[in-house]
Amino acid sequence: MKKPPALKGRSDPVFALLAQSPHKERLTDYLALLKPLDEQGRYLPFDELRYRWAPGLDSHLCWALVKKARTAQYTHLLPLGEPIHWGKFVLTPISQKAISAVDRQATTAALEYMTRQIGEHMQFSYLLNDLIVDEAISSSQLEGAATTTRVAKEMLKRKRLPRTPDERMVIGNYKMMNFAWEKRCEPLSVELIAAIHRVGVEGIDDPQYAPGTFRTRDDVVVQDGEGNTVHTPPPASGLASRLQALSKWINQADNDPLRRDYVHPLIKAIALHFALGYEHPFRDGNGRVARALFYWFMFKNDFSAFRYIAISTLLRNAPVKYGRSYLYTEADELDLTYFIDFQCSVVLRAVTGFTEVYRTSLTYCRREPAREGVVSGNACSTGQPPSRASPLPQ
Repeated sequence: MKKPPALKGRSDPVFALLAQSPHKERLTDYLALLKPLDEQGRYLPFDELRYRWAPGLDSHLCWALVKKARTAQYTHLLPLGEPIHWGKFVLTPISQKAISAVDRQATTAALEYMTRQIGEHMQFSYLLNDLIVDEAISSSQLEGAATTTRVAKEMLKRKRLPRTPDERMVIGNYKMMNFAWEKRCEPLSVELIAAIHRVGVEGIDDPQYAPGTFRTRDDVVVQDGEGNTVHTPPPASGLASRLQALSKWINQADNDPLRRDYVHPLIKAIALHFALGYEHPFRDGNGRVARALFYWFMFKNDFSAFRYIAISTLLRNAPVKYGRSYLYTEADELDLTYFIDFQCSVVLRAVTGFTEVYRTSLTYCRREPAREGVVSGNACSTGQPPSRASPLPQ
């Protein structure tokens, strides 16, 4: 991955250089780059943009113009690391689409509406339970669990005891997801982060994971498939205080959209996901805790449908893009837009999949005659069309 050129911030002489030859002769080409997105509305990193600029343009100047446009639209989110650097982001079209989707289709009210439409229909109930299992399995497979989805589902549904460390990892993730749901009304704290880790990894390989214990040495790094170090977490010294600061930020009330510093819960949940991965507070199991905390925060903010929305299934199918979204963010001065955009694209697809399950079940329910113990009366009938205020997914 090619890292972006170092810039001098506000003092970078980009416009002075554009007034000089040979750049001034192509001023129109350069100024066309003064925007945060490319022509297709994508927020691309330097590593990809450098191949898309017109031949003959200076890549340093091109990047400086893109960065100036992005900097003007940054929203600062939270302090990260030691020394402190601010994580920031730009609200892009894909983020807005994802926010719209979760607001319409993933709230507690939307889930209750779906349940009323379906009634107690077993088909919908079965599929929802299947989605809970999918998240536990896929999150484990992302971390290298070598077990098939079929075997893991059979183990969870039959409540069979795990036979291997990989199966214990699946069980741990299943417990972690349920624990996140149970603790959704609690504020975030250092203790809760440790408890989530303990619930998720205890009994897998305790010497390796040290359940619920934060790292105390700086010997933990993130490596790629070839053994290259791609991320060195901030120092263990001060880790607890940084997690306390993260908890304080997460616990700030964001239920007033009129606040000047309002951040939608989806964006905040994704930022929490990134922060845990960036800090890497445990010797192992950090990714699983980060994803569980994403869910915990969505549950906490009344997006109960996320109990049945499996994002790790999609992350498992795109592990390289998932990893690069971390790397692009770190390489570009903690611009979280790369990570947020990727996660929003995954959330958008996952929510769409969830609503398709609902619509399939509703269609099936309407076609099947009412049966004792399944549907009664008009549980499957459409009745009157819902009002505009109804939380029916569109």
